[in-house]
Amino acid sequence: MRHDESPTLNTASAPPTADGGGKAAPGPSPWLLRLVTVGLVLAAINLRPAITSLGPLLKEVRDGLHMSGSVAGVLTSVPPFCFALFGFMAPRLARRFGPGAVVCAGMVAIAAGLLIRPYIGSTAGFLAASALALMGIAVSNVLMPVIVKRWFPDRVGSMTGLYSMALALGTAFAAALTVPVTNALGGSWKPGLAVWAVPAVIAVVPWLALVRDRDGSTGQRRTRPAAGTSPEPAPALRITRSRTSWALACFFGLQATAAYITMGWIPQIFRDAGVSAGTAGVLLAVIMAMGVPLAFVIPRVAARLRTQGPIVLVLGGCGLLGYAGLYLAPAGGSWLWALLLGIANCAFPLALTMIGMRARSGAGVVRLSAFAQSTGYLLSIPGPLLVGVLYQHSGGWGLPLALMAGLLVPQTVAGVLAGRNRVIEDEC
Repeated sequence: MRHDESPTLNTASAPPTADGGGKAAPGPSPWLLRLVTVGLVLAAINLRPAITSLGPLLKEVRDGLHMSGSVAGVLTSVPPFCFALFGFMAPRLARRFGPGAVVCAGMVAIAAGLLIRPYIGSTAGFLAASALALMGIAVSNVLMPVIVKRWFPDRVGSMTGLYSMALALGTAFAAALTVPVTNALGGSWKPGLAVWAVPAVIAVVPWLALVRDRDGSTGQRRTRPAAGTSPEPAPALRITRSRTSWALACFFGLQATAAYITMGWIPQIFRDAGVSAGTAGVLLAVIMAMGVPLAFVIPRVAARLRTQGPIVLVLGGCGLLGYAGLYLAPAGGSWLWALLLGIANCAFPLALTMIGMRARSGAGVVRLSAFAQSTGYLLSIPGPLLVGVLYQHSGGWGLPLALMAGLLVPQTVAGVLAGRNRVIEDEC
């Protein structure tokens, strides 16, 4: 599908496209585009370690902070809650400060939250510091598709694949390396979690360079409108009237439910089946690492298809097989189940790609990204908590796994509906 895209977040802050002599304003320079690419990759790497670094050490954190299973379920529900709450703020913050500045601030919040949360010494403090890091992740989550749409309007699929691949790499590294790094730092879970603040600090650097004296959404220096002119208002979209918006929000929410249940509880499932903590972390890393190649391939394939329903069906089928395997032989076939669940988890880059494809205009992508992600994360909040409650009261993983498999059915239906060849501007 072809999209008509503007290279600015909103027309109110956009530099003029032509000067007084009628000449078109120059676009961003190649070095600036390279800097944006580096910034996208480094930011994406930091969008999941706050979560996946916790899964392999959840037992140690629970023991250290004296958490019950239900409270641990609340802890695994904090990410989607924060993503929903703070994701709604992202468009307003981006209009006020520019998306580049907001992503830069998000990286700072991630670094600060990850650095302080292990050392506060209480469950409430741990949750509050986690929320600070997750706030930074939330606004960056929403603005990533926006930045791709503005800077690379003709390469939405490939650039979405690139930062999705970087996100999968960061997710997998945190899952695989947290236990070995913890052991290398003396065996305490506190420095093992705090060390993941370092990549976030590194990610701040390119975004600081991008927002310095620049708009942060287009890379152009700020300019004032010519005298006697008024900025063109962004189109007013009643996004809640769009069936595609709701379908995409449901698809995003259900895949997020599966993802955060996976990141929060899959290591515990393997450990309860007799797998060691280090191997459980590596298995989670395998699940996340499947997103490295597939997160690059799936968006490119999806962008070339008129409808994305067939991809949704394949991903859902892999998820059902993976959950069935975890129930029947969690330890014996652990590597195969990890591979299947890793494929199923690639619904996330597919959802991001569809956000860019289901809106024709730049303003539409902003609204759709905020609505689909924030509403979706809001819908995903009960899932990880319910898994914790079912696990504690049933004493096993049968009921939680049945819940996980059952949620894949509406996820697949919503994904097929969201993947239809239409745009929200027509529906609104």
